[in-house]
Amino acid sequence: MILGRFLMRLLLVPLGGALALLTAVLFMIAAHWNRFAAIAAERAATSDDIAAAIVIAGPWVALGIMVSAAAMMLPAALGALIAEAFAIRSWIFHVANGGFSAWFGLTMGEVSGPNGFYTEPLIAIGAGIAAGFAYWAVAGWSAGFWKPVFERPQSVDAPPAA
Repeated sequence: MILGRFLMRLLLVPLGGALALLTAVLFMIAAHWNRFAAIAAERAATSDDIAAAIVIAGPWVALGIMVSAAAMMLPAALGALIAEAFAIRSWIFHVANGGFSAWFGLTMGEVSGPNGFYTEPLIAIGAGIAAGFAYWAVAGWSAGFWKPVFERPQSVDAPPAA
């Protein structure tokens, strides 16, 4: 039982981390859509090729954002490790962990990324909060391989008859 749960955690935690990173990237692209479209437009030869430019340039810009977001979300791995060790399943913990790790990553290193997507700290922290919620939705709600998610209620013995 506990081995199966441990193997499930080995699958869910990386999957949750990958989805959190994807959520942060999509949040940053949505928040900076005008800048994203301008980058794609400058790669387009004519104004008619904007859709093709987004398809071609979009993945490269998203990859650059993802590398910077991954560097910012590395402190969140420590929070996820703490949540797994102590079976912390609160969505508030994971959302705060994402927001704090984004803030910490902004203040501790140069993660401006390509084209300056991380110049506005409020948007980056919002991306961290969204990433924390995405992680909780996939892996955080059932954290801790040693503590079952759905426990059967303990039977209460009836008091002795008088």
